[in-house]
Amino acid sequence: MVHLVYCDDKEMVLEKILNGSKTMIIRGASGRKIPHSRVFQGEVLYFMKKGTGKISAKAKVVNVQNYTKLTDDEIIKILEANQDKLSLSEKQKSRWHKKCLCLVEFSEVEEIKPLDFDHQGNMDDWLIINKIEDVVIGTSIPFNYENSRFKN
Repeated sequence: MVHLVYCDDKEMVLEKILNGSKTMIIRGASGRKIPHSRVFQGEVLYFMKKGTGKISAKAKVVNVQNYTKLTDDEIIKILEANQDKLSLSEKQKSRWHKKCLCLVEFSEVEEIKPLDFDHQGNMDDWLIINKIEDVVIGTSIPFNYENSRFKN
């Protein structure tokens, strides 16, 4: 699988990824939500700056940490232990203070020739797809959450 990750434009997430100061992405919720337990070492992440409609970078997943039922103290410890990779602002630390966390570390970041994203109404901020062409204008297919389901 490959993953399309929306990067917060206000927090300059994509810029931090490209300059090497951010080597880990975080997602969290009160319960297990995409991409928790659905992203694996060796898979490819594609990054898109929110609001641009352009997929402009990619990287390879090197490590994944999935957590559930965290206490407030555990959340703080996990965020602190990974802050050098996450490069979170205080606002982001507050946003990602969630009981379920998925931390995805990546390497081999490279800018790519921008691809035009084919946004469809039912898309979240992290998409799991077979290939990036599935969400690129001209080659896209109707998006569904089939690849996001837990595998048995």
